Parts: sequence; C-alpha cells; structure tokens
Amino acid sequence: MKWMKKAFSMMVLLVFAFALVACGEDAGKGNESGNNKNSSNGQENKKIKIALSVTDLSLERWQHDRDIFIDKAKELGADVIVQSADNDETKQLTQIQNMLSQGIDVLVIIPVNSDSLSPVVDQAKQEGVKVLAYDRLITNCDVDAYVSFDNVRVGELQAEYLVKKVPKGNYFLMGGSPTDNNAKLFREGQMNVLQTFIDKGDIKIVGDQWVKLWDANEAMKIMENALTANNNKIDAVVASNDSTAGGAIQALAAQGLAGKVAISGQDADLAAVQRIAEGTQTMTVYKPIHKIAATAAEIAVKLGKGEKIETDDTINNGKMDVPYVKLEPIMVDKDNLIDTVIKDGFHSYDDVYKNVPEDQRPPRP
Repeated sequence: MKWMKKAFSMMVLLVFAFALVACGEDAGKGNESGNNKNSSNGQENKKIKIALSVTDLSLERWQHDRDIFIDKAKELGADVIVQSADNDETKQLTQIQNMLSQGIDVLVIIPVNSDSLSPVVDQAKQEGVKVLAYDRLITNCDVDAYVSFDNVRVGELQAEYLVKKVPKGNYFLMGGSPTDNNAKLFREGQMNVLQTFIDKGDIKIVGDQWVKLWDANEAMKIMENALTANNNKIDAVVASNDSTAGGAIQALAAQGLAGKVAISGQDADLAAVQRIAEGTQTMTVYKPIHKIAATAAEIAVKLGKGEKIETDDTINNGKMDVPYVKLEPIMVDKDNLIDTVIKDGFHSYDDVYKNVPEDQRPPRP
C-alpha cells in the first residue's frame, strides 16, 4: 500500500508540474498578445479601414481627389470604401450610417451640407470612429481634424486678380452653394479685397446671388437675369468656382460678352483652363489636388492608428477648435498655365490647348 500511495503522489506532482508549464506557455502567449495590443493603442498590426464620403463624384474635381486619396491610403496599408452622395444631403447621411456599420476606423467626409452632419458624426464618435473633414468644414460637432486649402485666401486671390483687371465698374457677385461652409469663406476673402473699392465708389455691386449646389445651369440662369436687369452693363463677375463660372460664361456668350467681361473661377477644371486658354474665362484658383488628397490620406491613417495630429492652425466649427491642416492655393491665368496645372501633370498640354489653333499656342514644355 505504501508504494501505491507514493506512486499516486508522484503522479499528482507530475500532473501539477505539467499544468504549471502549460499555464506558463499560455501566459507567455497572453503577454505576447498583450504587448502587441498595447503598442500604438492596439493598432500596430491592424489594417486601417477608411470610409470616404464624397459630395458628388459627377464633378471632375472630386474624381481626382478620390483616386489620389485611395492610392495614397493603399500605399500606407489602409483599405478604403467610397460612396458618392450625388449632392443629396439626406443620401449622404444614410450612406454614412451604412459605412459606420461596416467596421470602419476612420470616416472622411466631403460634406454636401456642412451644417447637417452632426447626427452621424456624433454616432461615429460614440462608436470610436475618428472623423476627418475634407476640404469643407463640418460644423457644430466633434471633428478630429480638418484638411483644406486656405479658403479665405482663395476668395482674396479671385478678387485681387479681378480688381487689377477691372479696378472700376459694375461687379456681379456669384456665390457658391449656401449650404457649403467654404462658399462663405470664399465670400469673406472676396470682400476683404472688394470692400475698399466699394467704399471708394470705384466698384458698384449690381447683383449678389448664391448658386444652389454649385450647379452650372442655375448659374447660367442667374447670369441671364443679371444681364437683363443691368442692360448687359456688367464689367466683372466674381464667380466662386469653375462650374458656376462656366454657367455664367454661357449666358455671357449668348450676349456676345464672353471674353469681354472679366470672370473668376476655382478648381482648375479642364473645361475652365481650356476657357482660360481660349480667352473666355479670366482666371481660376488652382488647389493642387494631389497635395490635399495625399495629405488627407496620411492624416486618416494616423487617426486610425491613434496617433496625434500636429497642426499649426485651428478653426472653430461652432462647437470646438478643430485642428486645421491648411494648404496654400495658387492663382492661374493664361500666362502661367504651363508652369502650374500642366507642369504638375494635373492637365496635359494637348488637353489644355485643344481648342486653340497650333500657331497661337505657347511653346510646348
């Protein structure tokens, strides 16, 4: 009996020792996993998933942004899902709710209406999803970062150029979409320049209208009415982007005034720079799309990894001071098309001068 008790005790000790070893191995694995989880807030080995909500992919501008953003995000190891709201704020809200259900880490929004997104942004924050406002600020909610060009400066560039060309005369102000916060910033910049000339009596504002959803057809109708109301006596049109400028130029052309009335724009769309080359549009503001899209992708990935975004500027959105990555816009006219949009590869020489006779084109770079 003694030897049986001794054997049983030995077996218990062996089993207990084996259990300790096994537990030690499991504990080791647990520590290894725990170390990975603790580094970079658990994001080091996780593939970041980004949702990009675009206001309207029918516009050439946003197609460029989307493609560059996706390429840069993939280069940084992130996946991107994209949806276009087709300029419908209700549709954008629904799409974002759908994207939030897909386990995303970061939500990047180019808003249709800067004031209507607080419900989905609040939902995103409750679910631990970071939010980046792209190009247009989202108001009255908790936003992690904002990347855009200096939009007040955009408006200043437009007005500065026009007052050099037309220091005195009748000006028509064609604002952008009233639901787009950027449109208000453009107007702020425009008035920073124009007000002095208005106060002196050199410039008379003969009309001021905002173009719903930046629609070119709406802009054309507004310009037609403005020309009728002023007996065609309009010397300059402060159009806030190229789409509205294009619509206005159609109305001007119908009255034989295209190229005679100075008109601004913004975005350096292909149709706009072609009009500049042809002489019917006076200028545009080029916002290097590669810069903003690549920068936004970099910020989105950093947010997804839980990294802090360092910025020199903030902008108040009605609720908080949002970290603001501010980029500089560039004035473009007939004289510097080659050194700006063509040099950057944003548009090709052949595309820009497509409608200009070869003997009237500048030398090919």
